[in-house]
Amino acid sequence: MYYSEDFVEEVRQRNDVVDVISSYVHLKKSGSNFTGLCPFHNEKTASFSVSGGKQMYYCFGCGAGGNVFTFLMEYENLTFPEALEQLATRAGMELPQKSDSAEDRRRRNEREQILEIYKVAAKYFYAKLNSPRGTEAKEYLLSRELSEETIRHFGLGYSDKYSNDLYQYMKKKGFDDTILSKTGLFTFHESKGVYDKFWNRVMYPIMDRSNKVIAFGGRVMGDGKPKYLNSPETAIFDKSRNLYGLNFVHGKQDRGMIICEGYMDVIALHQAGFNNAVASLGTAFTSQQSSLLKRYTDTVYMCYDSDNAGVKAALRAIPMLKEAGVTVRVINMRPYKDPDEFIKNLSVEEFQKRIDTAQNSFFYEIDIIKQEYNMNDPEEKTRFMNEAAKKCLTFENEIERNNYIEAFSREYGVRSEDFRQLVQRHAATMVGIDYERVKQEREKKVKGGKEDGLGKLQGVLLTWLSEDIALFSIVKNYILPEDFLDNPYREVAEMLYAQAEEGSIAPAKIISCFDSKEEQSVVAGLFNKQVKEVTEHAEREKALNEVVKTIKTASLEKQSREVTDLTQLQMLIAEKKKLENLQIKLPS
Repeated sequence: MYYSEDFVEEVRQRNDVVDVISSYVHLKKSGSNFTGLCPFHNEKTASFSVSGGKQMYYCFGCGAGGNVFTFLMEYENLTFPEALEQLATRAGMELPQKSDSAEDRRRRNEREQILEIYKVAAKYFYAKLNSPRGTEAKEYLLSRELSEETIRHFGLGYSDKYSNDLYQYMKKKGFDDTILSKTGLFTFHESKGVYDKFWNRVMYPIMDRSNKVIAFGGRVMGDGKPKYLNSPETAIFDKSRNLYGLNFVHGKQDRGMIICEGYMDVIALHQAGFNNAVASLGTAFTSQQSSLLKRYTDTVYMCYDSDNAGVKAALRAIPMLKEAGVTVRVINMRPYKDPDEFIKNLSVEEFQKRIDTAQNSFFYEIDIIKQEYNMNDPEEKTRFMNEAAKKCLTFENEIERNNYIEAFSREYGVRSEDFRQLVQRHAATMVGIDYERVKQEREKKVKGGKEDGLGKLQGVLLTWLSEDIALFSIVKNYILPEDFLDNPYREVAEMLYAQAEEGSIAPAKIISCFDSKEEQSVVAGLFNKQVKEVTEHAEREKALNEVVKTIKTASLEKQSREVTDLTQLQMLIAEKKKLENLQIKLPS
């Protein structure tokens, strides 16, 4: 959904950053700003600063920063449209529609109606579970050692034995067949009529990150088939882009995320205190789900069933998670099949120990490969070593690859140099792996990620200008936006100068002009450059002169290297000479 810049800015202005962040973080007044413990990394000393004047936040510890949109996106793991819509609702603002065509209105209306039907269905199933008709289903859940609180928390329900019970209820509520046929909750048959998709099942509502019910999973009571049945994809539900239980996960998960196979695994883990557990939705794990998990954590603990199907599912998921940049560890639940069984038979403490000792995914994969070979047979052992060498080639990072080569060599008692040569021989025969190119790109990124002295001074000047608009009328006589070398300094300077010309500086508005959270954090950092506290008038003048002189000198030197006209070169040299006697005076 596209929203106009004016609407975005109005939403930002009507959501004070201090008010919003203080509902998540305990803030204390500190001078003109507020400080608190950063919610994005572990710290004992407050380095998280929120500025009401600039309408932005910045952590001097981890570098996280931005405006009210950035905070909500980072803390609640929302997309920009989701954060915008949530803040608009908070401010009591009605969302404008992208288009008001008849077709767009029809689609919006259809989606809203389906969401309403799922909401009504969830309440209906929950009421059935707690009625005399749901006694058997309720006893089943209680026999699984779920508490009443857990049942209520997850909104568990029951679909009646009558095959058109929900349909009849929806008709009484006034919903017509046209919209009901698009919900995936009913089957319309020419000769058999209409019947419910779910009947005689324990119902598990599946919710999106806004806690709206978008689908159901159903576990049959008795011996019916299939044992588990899931909602089909609809206008509101895409199974490959959602995870069961994710609506209960808030903010970055420093302790990692636990990925399970089934609904009951997630529910059992949450009841045991592991509220960072989620599950895929009756389908194979997908790359979209990997990317979704990456938004919440850098580490995923795989907690799939220990049977053959669970092992195969884990082996399919591991490469996708790694591709998304996630570190993967595998929890060993033996002798039990799943986390629900494990916790019931052992304890929460023992499960935590299994998390703490979870196996590195590489060695988990190696152990699975090893099971295919007779390690007492020299020929088969050699084939195993070759397969392990190929597995090492999945690590593009040279240092990481070497670390695994050495770790494998220690584990299996082979000379690391011999095993490294085996890896290199396989690399030479494989197409598409240019480790030298990867190495060069990595080094380039590392160099580009460091801020040099000039970059810091450019940030310092931007910070000063953002804090004192009166300084702009002085600085603009010496430094123009084009004197800021490279981006984002120049982009930010152009916007800041434009704001100053209009008479009002709003750093938070500038931050909104950058798309990603990462870019917004970098820009927020430019408005929060820490410099030595200067209170004396003479010292402030001296500091300003040094900063301006350094930035202007670098700009002139760059122009001198690029200019080809002799006359222009002479002008640049003359201008550079004038800088030697630069004396900017600040008003007393």
